[in-house]
Amino acid sequence: MRQGTEKKTEKKTEKKKGKCGAEAALNARRALTKEVIERLKALYPDTKCTLNYRDAWQLLISVRLAAQCTDFRVDQVTPRLYERFPTVRALAEAPVGAIEEIVRPCGLGNSKARDIQKCMHILHEEYRDEVPRDFKALLALPGVGRKSANLIMGDIFGEPAIVTDTHCIRLVNRIGLVDQVKEPAKVEKLLWDLVPPEESNQFCHRLVDHGRAVCTARKPDCGRCVLNDLCRYAKEERPFGLGEM
Repeated sequence: MRQGTEKKTEKKTEKKKGKCGAEAALNARRALTKEVIERLKALYPDTKCTLNYRDAWQLLISVRLAAQCTDFRVDQVTPRLYERFPTVRALAEAPVGAIEEIVRPCGLGNSKARDIQKCMHILHEEYRDEVPRDFKALLALPGVGRKSANLIMGDIFGEPAIVTDTHCIRLVNRIGLVDQVKEPAKVEKLLWDLVPPEESNQFCHRLVDHGRAVCTARKPDCGRCVLNDLCRYAKEERPFGLGEM
């Protein structure tokens, strides 16, 4: 009887130690995240979305076009699109083929054109040409995933948002904020536990800035990185095969 009681006590002790260890690890990551945020904030004080847009519905379109395409190319294409179809209604009523002809340089022209036309149709018919200020409503729009919805919530409505694009995923893995996690939704969930809500949107923009200027996919410049004394990648030799993420 005494032996059974001792085993139960040992299990409770081990469980408590495991819980304490997990909390300590989380707190350490939060401290690391805080320092990363402060350093990037000092380096990129005036960060913003790199896509050009005037209205919320235009940002929605640009984000859809940016899938597997550079922001630079998207910004080259959208002026022509808006010159021909200057309103939500005009795009909602436009033939898919006419939209595709313009957006084809962004790749996946047919699917992107269909999504844009359907999305604008819903905005026109259900939301009076406005973009809804509701995350679930955004996700219900054709061609809108969590990344796009978060970008709209953060940049248009000023809400806390974590945009897990390729730069974000690459950098948070390299730095050591997450461990070998490449699925955007999983990275987003983990970052919500680390990043203060009021810093979330700008933090993600700064990761893009840093990912383009210093921590590039193929050849990160660790020697001039403000995070090199914190970053796991800088301390280890190409960990987890993340060198070309």
